[in-house]
Order: sequence, then C-alpha cells, then structure tokens
Amino acid sequence: MSSVLRQQMFDHGEPAYAEVNRDVIKALTTTTWRYWVTLGISAGAGLLFFFAPWIYQIIVGVGAAGMNRNAMWGTYLSNFIFWIGLSHSGTLLSAVLHITQSDWRKSIYRSAEAMTLFSLMTAALFVMVHVGRVWFVHWTFPVPNPMELWPNFRSPLMFDVMAIMTYLTASSVFIYMGSLPDFAAVRDASTGLRRRIYAILCFGWRGTGHEWHTLGWAYTFFAVLVIPLAVSVHSIVSWDFALSTVPGLHQTIFAPYFVCGAIYSGTAGIVTVMWMLRRFMGFGRYIGKLHIDNLSKLLLVLSLIWTYINICEVFTGWYADTSFENEAILYRIKDGPFAWLYWEMIFFCAVVPLLLFSRRIRQNWNVMLVISIVINIGMLTERFVIVASSLPRKFLPDVFGVYFPSLVEISITVGSFAIFTTLFLLFVKIFPAVSIYEVKETLNPLRKRQAPEQEARA
Repeated sequence: MSSVLRQQMFDHGEPAYAEVNRDVIKALTTTTWRYWVTLGISAGAGLLFFFAPWIYQIIVGVGAAGMNRNAMWGTYLSNFIFWIGLSHSGTLLSAVLHITQSDWRKSIYRSAEAMTLFSLMTAALFVMVHVGRVWFVHWTFPVPNPMELWPNFRSPLMFDVMAIMTYLTASSVFIYMGSLPDFAAVRDASTGLRRRIYAILCFGWRGTGHEWHTLGWAYTFFAVLVIPLAVSVHSIVSWDFALSTVPGLHQTIFAPYFVCGAIYSGTAGIVTVMWMLRRFMGFGRYIGKLHIDNLSKLLLVLSLIWTYINICEVFTGWYADTSFENEAILYRIKDGPFAWLYWEMIFFCAVVPLLLFSRRIRQNWNVMLVISIVINIGMLTERFVIVASSLPRKFLPDVFGVYFPSLVEISITVGSFAIFTTLFLLFVKIFPAVSIYEVKETLNPLRKRQAPEQEARA
C-alpha cells in the first residue's frame, strides 16, 4: 500500500504494531459510565417498546395490530424485509473486498459483519411477532415431530425461515472464524477470568504457520460462499411478494430490486456504525477519510442503480397497460393515503444521495451520518409502501380496504432499533470491533520496530 493511501486510511498518523493492540484491547477492557448508561437506556427501550407491546399482542391476539382481512401483512413484514436488507452489506461487502484484496476494508469489516449478524437476529424476531402464535414457531422447522406436521415448502414463510437460518449460520461462522487471532491477542494481554474466557474463545490459537495458512484458506472459502448466498437470500425474500398475483407485487424485477435495495440500505447502515465507532469508541485513528470516501462512492452508485430500477418498475406497470396495474400505480404514487410516503422515499433515496457527487461532502463524517440515516428512513418507507399500497387493493373493488399501522406496530418498530443497538453495544465489549491482525497487515513494515520509549509505554 502506498504512503498516500496509508495517510488517508489513518487520519491521525499511522500507528505502530504495539499501538494497534493497545488501542483495540483498551476499547474492550475500559468501560466508562456513559457506556453503561447508554446500554441501560437501549435495553430498557427494547423491553418497553418491543417486548411489552409484543406480550400485549400475544395476550389479546394479532388484532392488536392494524392488519385486517384485506391486508393480512403489515408493518411486521415490511420491517422484516428492512432488517434483512440492512444485514446484507456487512458480510457481503467484507467478502467482496476480501476477495479483491482491498486493504481499506480491514479497519471496518469486523463491525460491518456484526451489523449483519444483529440485523438478522432482529429480522428473525419479526417473523415470530408476525405469526402471532409464537409458541408454534417450531412448526416452520423441517424436522419430524410427534404431530407428523411437516412444513409447507411452498409457503413464503418457509422461504424466509430457510433464508434466515442459512445466512445467519454462514455469517456467524464468518465473523467468529476471522476473530480467532484477535481473541488470542486479548487472551495474551489479559489476566484472571478474562484471560480464561478468551482462552476458550480462541480455541487455543498459537499463531503457527499452519494455523495462519488454514485460517486464510477457510476465510477465503467462506468469502466465496457468502457472496452468492447473500444475493440468493434477499431474492428469496422478494419472492414473498413476487410469487403472488396481486397488482403492484407481481413483478419479475423484484429480485434485483430487493438485492440492490438491501446493499444500499446496508451500506448506509455501515456509515452510521462507523461514525459511532469513531465518535464513541475512540477508533478515529483507524477509520479515516479513505473509508468514508469509498463508502460514499458506493452509496452514490447504488442510489443511481436503485433509481433506475424504480423507473423500470413504474415503466413496466405502465407498459402492461392493464386496468389492474394502472390502478395500482396511481394508488401508490398519486391517489392513495401513502402517496406522500412514496415521494418522500424518492426524495430521500434518489435525490439526497446526489449530493455525494461532491468530494467535500463525501469526506465530511457528520454530513455523511445525516445522509446515511436519511437513506435508511427512505428504505424503511419503501418496504412499508410496498406492503401498505398493494395488499389492501387486490382485484375486486368490493374487497378494497385501507391499512394503517397501530400503535402496537409503531412501538415494536421503534423497539427493534433499541434491540439492535443493545446487541451491538454488547458486541463491542466482547469482540474486538477493529481487526487487530488485519490492520497490522496494512501498516508500513518499517514501523514494526518502534522507538524504545514507545515500546516501554506499549
């Protein structure tokens, strides 16, 4: 790596080898009262806004939600798709950049992969919230049971369960396997109970040549495996809608549309997470202008692709020139109660990202935080509009209806973000949020030896 790229990657100067260990391990072992307050608030918000309304819904029935005979799917399914989409860029981007040997990924990929893992967990919760009778959720598993009730593999619910379980398993193995050397580094720098815990987590890692060779081979194998898996998972989620005959949902473009939207929202989520790590975890030295500039360029490209696919979706519906499709298009963009949300989505996801043509904006972390949050608000709106403007308007006017989310649905939606935040806060105190050994691979070899006074401090 050239000296110019290193300067862009490390905003406050390139660290020495021992400094990397010290900074990353310090983030694990040093915990301030602000962290505990934030963790307590997020955990409390998750209990109050997510689990309490969910328990209420279990007691009184799914009628507590705004879903009705005309709209059997609602906010729970749109949130499920949002969280599945948010999970895609972490592991997928890490795998693609690993295969292409892009060194700038090495400071950010661990936290991006964690975002994938916790987004999937949050999405899985929405499946259980949606089915209502959560005590029967085991019926979705393809295993024999005393009632001889086998899952219906033609059901979209089965598609989702299989997609989540497959991607969750691959993502968990991917992030854990890449963390083994760092667990060993924490073990060697710790004492007492912490040392014993990390000795178990690292599986006796010693750093031999054979272990490094095996890790490199296995990590590359999983990177190649994860890429088609990530694409197929969100394509399967899109079939929940596309396999129906409902106007506005029966679209062959939904698979690439959902995959593009997933990577788009996931990349915006990575920008938000990286800002948090710089601001509150002290990793500003390792996440620099090069990272935010490259992520911003990716966001800009994805926004243009997303805009093109949206134009194609409207065009194909208009070109079909059937009364069903014409009515569905007009209801979504003009006549329906959620038409304003459609145009908000277009403004947030297609117009605002055009600001990223400016390099000055791309390298401004605070502005990028706002843009990334705005994009994900638009993507959450997109998933809601797909459900709320299509299912209540099927073929016969006498069964038309209107769907509005209830306070229970709105509360559970807000609570899901608190659950994600809680899981991520726990993660940064267990896993090194920045990969120690991979960051060292990007350093200048001449800095391997430090000045005597630096070694003494390290």
